[in-house]
Amino acid sequence: MMLSPDQAADSDHPSSAPSDPESLGGADGQALSCCVSDPEPAEGGGGGGVVGEGRGGGRPGLHPPPLSREEKRRRRRATAKYRSAHATRERIRVEAFNLAFAELRKLLPTLPPDKKLSKIEILRLAICYISYLNHVLDV
Repeated sequence: MMLSPDQAADSDHPSSAPSDPESLGGADGQALSCCVSDPEPAEGGGGGGVVGEGRGGGRPGLHPPPLSREEKRRRRRATAKYRSAHATRERIRVEAFNLAFAELRKLLPTLPPDKKLSKIEILRLAICYISYLNHVLDV
């Protein structure tokens, strides 16, 4: 902020106060601790922000801003208990999926009946078998 010469001479204006530590101090030249402080490095590497923005930023003693629904969900999913429960549910789902493929495989005719087929091969063979059965019914 630029000041006009008459504003700079005004001693009540805060920017007209001396800023060097020697002129701020008393007779012995020590700086007053309430007026001069060491600059604190900015957190997070970004520029200065508004107090209360971001995660837990701001002055100590102030409450962080309330978490959004997505942030609450993300934090809940980060717990070991949740991950363990999710892994158990996923394991049950995959076992049911594999069991369904095994049942479908038993219904499909192949030359060696115990031939190992991939899931995509089972699906393709099932499609061919269904179309063959439709053809047999139509004739």
